[in-house]
Amino acid sequence: MSQTSLQEGQMIISLPESCLLTTDTVIRSYLGAYITKWKPPPSPLLALCTFLVSEKHAGDRSLWKPYLEILPKAYTCPVCLEPEVVNLLPKSLKAKAEEQRAHVQEFFASSRDFFSSLQPLFAEAVDSIFSYSALLWAWCTVNTRAVYLRPRQRECLSAEPDTCALAPYLDLLNHSPHVQVKAAFNEETHCYEIRTTSRWRKHEEVFICYGPHDNQRLFLEYGFVSAHNPHACVYVPREILVKYLPSADKQMDKKISILKDHGYIENLTFGWDGPSWRLLTALKLLSLEAEKFMCWRKVLLGEVISDTNEKTSLDIAQKICYYFIEETTAMLQKVSRTKDEKEALINQLTLVESLWTEELKILRASAETLHSLQTAFT
Repeated sequence: MSQTSLQEGQMIISLPESCLLTTDTVIRSYLGAYITKWKPPPSPLLALCTFLVSEKHAGDRSLWKPYLEILPKAYTCPVCLEPEVVNLLPKSLKAKAEEQRAHVQEFFASSRDFFSSLQPLFAEAVDSIFSYSALLWAWCTVNTRAVYLRPRQRECLSAEPDTCALAPYLDLLNHSPHVQVKAAFNEETHCYEIRTTSRWRKHEEVFICYGPHDNQRLFLEYGFVSAHNPHACVYVPREILVKYLPSADKQMDKKISILKDHGYIENLTFGWDGPSWRLLTALKLLSLEAEKFMCWRKVLLGEVISDTNEKTSLDIAQKICYYFIEETTAMLQKVSRTKDEKEALINQLTLVESLWTEELKILRASAETLHSLQTAFT
């Protein structure tokens, strides 16, 4: 909360470099000697995660205790959700969630030998300290809360980009998609600074923006969903893209190949203002009649081929939109039933429910837009 009114360009917060938790912090600590001699060199991420787990285990003895105590005890990123909850996610997000889980499991498996080398530092068995759940907590802490620093390179760490820093207190600022900020490390003041490009009244909560992310990205990376997010959208996978096209079209494979070659097979979406330009362009190309097929380059350039092509693409977009509305409504009913059956998972399920609810709002808004566009052809 701001104690004074803030004007555009004014500093929200300036955090000295000495307050940032970086790989430098880790290497200067009791872990430094172990990291320096370990081969192959640990990654910057592993160094940060190891330090977090170790300091959390130290409890009252840790200088970082005040910061560690305000960190979430658990996270709601898909990697932390129960498998039956992940199964209720949109298909594209579910696939990314499963990739994320496999990545973290591999990260843990490949780090166990390094953890074993730290045994001289602890009275307890390192396996009990550096467990999968402990590393998962540390990984989520870095993934959801780190700020970006310019890349550094240290011989004792692997070649992976060393760009993450944890910023105590600064990372309490919440996200809003409706604000803009300028955030960066100032090489002159040696502080990480955030300046607002918005105005804030006295005693208002001050928000920052984590980036122009849609809700699936926010859920995947940060574990939350933003209501009324202007960047939110519903993705159309390839199998649904062609669902309502004539199966007898002999040029369909060629059309799909053209879309692939020109990058029009991914990131096709419905948004608050209707089907995206990319989605309509893909549908216009797929809807080309045989005698107009050679006009495909003009379609990609945004030219109108014919009223028939325009209307056909809008009709198909509407069918896809209605299909998604039915599917999304069914998923919301399924989530609601699961909430009744699995009370222990209610918090995770409520988060999934909020994602589907936002997607349904977008689809209904898109359906209205499509209806208005189609009216122009009647």
